[in-house]
Amino acid sequence: MKNLCIYIVEKLFFLISLLFLSTSPVLLTAQNTKAVSYDPDTLITAANELIQSTRFCALITLDKSGHPQVRIMDPFYPDENMTVWLGTNVNSRKVREIRNDSRVTLYYEDSSGAGYVVIKGHAVIVDDEEKEKKYWKKEWDAYYSDQKSNFALIKVTPHELEIIDYNHGIIGDSETWAVPKIKFNVK
Repeated sequence: MKNLCIYIVEKLFFLISLLFLSTSPVLLTAQNTKAVSYDPDTLITAANELIQSTRFCALITLDKSGHPQVRIMDPFYPDENMTVWLGTNVNSRKVREIRNDSRVTLYYEDSSGAGYVVIKGHAVIVDDEEKEKKYWKKEWDAYYSDQKSNFALIKVTPHELEIIDYNHGIIGDSETWAVPKIKFNVK
């Protein structure tokens, strides 16, 4: 697990500096690379396929000193707006970090190494019994002795999505390595 965390931190450290705040998302535009132009719907479709082929993602938060903190999470798949829900212990460090600085990044990696998806956005801690029932996985029973008092939901609303997916021919700019991305409207 330690080696996996080190690997993820090394791969993602440069992404942390690009985090942005957001509110509710609406797809705005896809930023095209010089080499190839991508339709936003193509990028979203490919991102959803890649995300659904993975079980876990990395959640990156910022601690009080601004240093990135990375951990493996078991998220729900994004909804139609690419909003992602995750569960955690209400007393966890990540909850304190999100309450202090809501900017987060989610990182999904294709297990074959053929690509990745990064979702940068705004996270909130949600205390809603109905949502907690909806976003609960039976396999989490072993980790929560009292779901009502120590379980919390994290809702990540996207600001930006980046994707590289060699299986779909989605690649970065050949000169600058700029990654194809979609920005979501901030309302």
